[in-house]
Amino acid sequence: MKKTLIQGGTVVTAVDTYAADVAIVDGKIAAIFGPDAAPAGPWDVTIDARGKYIMPGGIDAHTHLDMPFGGTTSSDDFETGTRAAAYGGTTSLVDFAIQAKGEPLQKGVDAWHEKAEGKAAIDYGFHLIMTDVNDGTVAEMGRVVSEGITSFKMFMAYPGVLFVDDAQIFRGMQRASELGALVCMHAENGIAIDVLVQQALAKGHTSPIYHALTRPQVMEAEGTHRAICLAEMAQAPVYMVHLSATRALEQVVEGRDRGLPVFAETCPQYLFLSQDDLARPDFEGAKYVCTPALRPANMQEDLWRGLRTHDLQVVSTDHCPFCQKGQKELGKDSFAKIPNGMPGVETRMYLLWDGGVRAGRISMNRFVEITSTAPAKIFGMYPRKGTVAVGADADLLVWDGEKRHVLSERTLHMRVDYSPYEGREVVGAPSHVLSRGNVVVENGQYLGKKGDGRFLKRGTFNLM
Repeated sequence: MKKTLIQGGTVVTAVDTYAADVAIVDGKIAAIFGPDAAPAGPWDVTIDARGKYIMPGGIDAHTHLDMPFGGTTSSDDFETGTRAAAYGGTTSLVDFAIQAKGEPLQKGVDAWHEKAEGKAAIDYGFHLIMTDVNDGTVAEMGRVVSEGITSFKMFMAYPGVLFVDDAQIFRGMQRASELGALVCMHAENGIAIDVLVQQALAKGHTSPIYHALTRPQVMEAEGTHRAICLAEMAQAPVYMVHLSATRALEQVVEGRDRGLPVFAETCPQYLFLSQDDLARPDFEGAKYVCTPALRPANMQEDLWRGLRTHDLQVVSTDHCPFCQKGQKELGKDSFAKIPNGMPGVETRMYLLWDGGVRAGRISMNRFVEITSTAPAKIFGMYPRKGTVAVGADADLLVWDGEKRHVLSERTLHMRVDYSPYEGREVVGAPSHVLSRGNVVVENGQYLGKKGDGRFLKRGTFNLM
């Protein structure tokens, strides 16, 4: 029976801030004592948290590890990606398994279990991307949900690859609603976008900036509106992934104001980077190609306001890294061939504390909510994950709000040859990261090991 005491810190949850000592026994939070009121022990491990905050570990609800895309595969696998996540204060993530067109759902699930098992450094779950919604796969959804994969993703983008039409989306939503599952939507009008892409290429426009210019925000707004309408007809909740633009957010606000169970996430790249980065010379803009595309900088404050007003509930990363050399370079002669995605699983918490809490845009409690508690609740992990409470898994951060850290390809641990935030100094970082009571990172040193993470069998959606 391993006993750990985190002593002298200030607990921060989504709703409370108070001084306390936190006792951990066998990977669970066993007791929360008043400051310096914990019994003398003996304790196997004692962590001094004086002057620091004790928070639930981050939950990244949107990653793509070891994912085939665009003629290559994302550069982080479950070993390197989850280890980098732990360094940055994320203690659980939910990755996307993929159903190949024409294949049963279970085959995709099995493939992702094989990718993750024995490799992950932190706990992990799966969403399931559905690329072929038919009588067989609709029937199969129940078995997937019974295995603890309680959310499905569908794409309005990428015709011929991941795209599903409105009839398939509607059928999937109806079945998900019956099962208590949640549908996640990539909402862009991919059919019209493909027309713009071909027209741009025909005019000789091949540089990375055209990735944004051929995916205007109206395409995301239209897709978001359509997804909400389909979900309303299906009487199903819907979760909009990686929302990037003002007009798409307006559609979410309108739906929520009508009382619909519409939820949405944004990502750090849309809060801290902009379309200007895609225009960097000498193919540097390729580093910033992700989908939806980066938007004009003036939209960032609209997204921050959405986080403050709870119209955006979560900040995830859409971590899907591709190296500039050998991967992004596949699109040297055509922006349409640049693999879509950026690294972010390690930097999310740093950026949101520095650019959110310290900048006065959000409170500490809201920081905990959007990085941990809300994804835990939305995706069926609460209260096991996402809070500091007796009985919860001891996935905890001892957070030093004044620790300085320079974001750089040299200082970070994601398996990619650049950082989108190269040279940016951020203030705020974990001194200790605990996964189920075990210290996996201490003062920048990784103490965990490959295979420490366990598969998260998640509960069904219950926020209707």
